[in-house]
Amino acid sequence: MTVSYTARPTDAGVFRLGEGPVWDPDRQRLLWVDIDGHSVHQGVLDVAADTIIATGTWRFGAEVGAVAVEASGDLLVAERETLTRVWLDGTRTELARVLPAGTTSRLNDGAVDPAGRFLVGSLDPRQQSGTEVLVRLDRDGLTTIDADLMLSNGLAWSPAGDRLYSIDTVPGTVWTRAYDPATAAFGERREAFRINDGYPDGMCADADGNLWIAIWGRGRVECYTPGGQLLAAVAVAAPHTSSVAFAGPGLEVLVITTATAELSHDDLAKHPDSGRVFTARVDAVGLPTTYWNPAL
Repeated sequence: MTVSYTARPTDAGVFRLGEGPVWDPDRQRLLWVDIDGHSVHQGVLDVAADTIIATGTWRFGAEVGAVAVEASGDLLVAERETLTRVWLDGTRTELARVLPAGTTSRLNDGAVDPAGRFLVGSLDPRQQSGTEVLVRLDRDGLTTIDADLMLSNGLAWSPAGDRLYSIDTVPGTVWTRAYDPATAAFGERREAFRINDGYPDGMCADADGNLWIAIWGRGRVECYTPGGQLLAAVAVAAPHTSSVAFAGPGLEVLVITTATAELSHDDLAKHPDSGRVFTARVDAVGLPTTYWNPAL
């Protein structure tokens, strides 16, 4: 039996393409991006009211696909084609070029592995050629994990860290492969399951190893076992649910980003909370945040 929940909008603002929420426990802040707004945002979570209050913004010159945080509080930002470190004093340092300059592709969703390495994928909004990548930033450069994706999206790891889950949105595929955080070795991928109703977008795992996936175009988040059994659904009053993360002192609040992008005036009139950040209580808790470790 599928359990149903309902998310509620917060006061964090309205974003054209909100994405990639990340909980920073040491500073008790939430980070997320507005891809089309060329910005990274931060806010505080009021657990008693289940709302988020925005407290700061970093602006960039083009799309921003994802953000991660280092133990010191520095940010790692996936800009359109490059990975950039944003230091506490505001200084910005380019760490790696992932995509060729001027390409029509851009960086998209990213996440930190259980050891502290950052993974990020790409998409091309103009075409679906099956040549998009999933790469990992290592101390000595970039490692390519996949190079045949149509639209690289959500990433998550099992509680033990020994399995990587990744989404290719257009075919609706959730991939899985063996993963060794200690050595950075990864195995051959296989299809874990496929989602056929809506487009799977951002993803996170809970402490039980279940996968929470934002379903773009359907206004919901779905929870699956690693084998693909649907356990729960969270209704969201915004058609374009984009990503999810657990936040709060006990990782007990599910945070959901949404978008106004690709919605008509009629759609926005019917769904006025589109573009907001939502929260939900789902009788599950998340996995602890792993900070990005630039030494690995």
